[in-house]
Amino acid sequence: MSRTRKTTILAALAAAGALFAAGPPGTARAAGGSPDPVGHELWASATIEPGRAGIVQAGGYEGAPLGAGSVLTLTAPAGTRVTGVPFAASGFRGSVAAGGHSASYAFQGTAAAGAWHGRTFPFVLTVSPDAEPGTRLPDCTLDLRDAKGTVHQRGGCAVTVGLPAPTLSRPDSGVALGGSPETSGTAYPGAQVTVVDALEQEVCSATAAPDGTWSCVPGVALAAGPGRLQATATLNGVSATSEQIDITVAG
Repeated sequence: MSRTRKTTILAALAAAGALFAAGPPGTARAAGGSPDPVGHELWASATIEPGRAGIVQAGGYEGAPLGAGSVLTLTAPAGTRVTGVPFAASGFRGSVAAGGHSASYAFQGTAAAGAWHGRTFPFVLTVSPDAEPGTRLPDCTLDLRDAKGTVHQRGGCAVTVGLPAPTLSRPDSGVALGGSPETSGTAYPGAQVTVVDALEQEVCSATAAPDGTWSCVPGVALAAGPGRLQATATLNGVSATSEQIDITVAG
């Protein structure tokens, strides 16, 4: 079975007003005089493992139509750099600033309600290899501006450093085992590793050593016959799971 990676990638750009004019709190007026809702912020979030790339998506703008020259910009959080802008719809051009400190999508078409509406805009972020799992990386910002540089909406994005998936290297799959086989593998140093069976009942647990190795032995003998094991590592509020392995316990 393929490795399970709990790296969820989530984003939303809330509705925004365009040109602000005098009015009651909580409203703004767009160029045609129609009110647009305010008080929401551009937002995106992702969990990305150390040394790996992940996608932060932004989308859902429903404010006033923005024409050619409007730009959505993401400023990368500390400890990351932008390494890609893969969105390639007609009328949009993505670019990454030198060094990957920020990236943007510019609209080059004509003013239309559908320009920024109903779309998501992916930014590829690569996290530093030495980032600590569970850390919320600061200083990630988003802003959407028109061709004159007027900000129509600002916001932030939450990028959390994920946890690399552990490995489960022993016991060997397909080999008849005793009821209490040694279970071992590798995980991020200091992570708590829990091994469960096919019914998701805990078999044994251990803490990964500074070199990343871990091992444990079931406290209760495993049931005879075919079974399945999987390891889950947890550290600082984030977790990851290994591939499952099939085992056979001798009767």
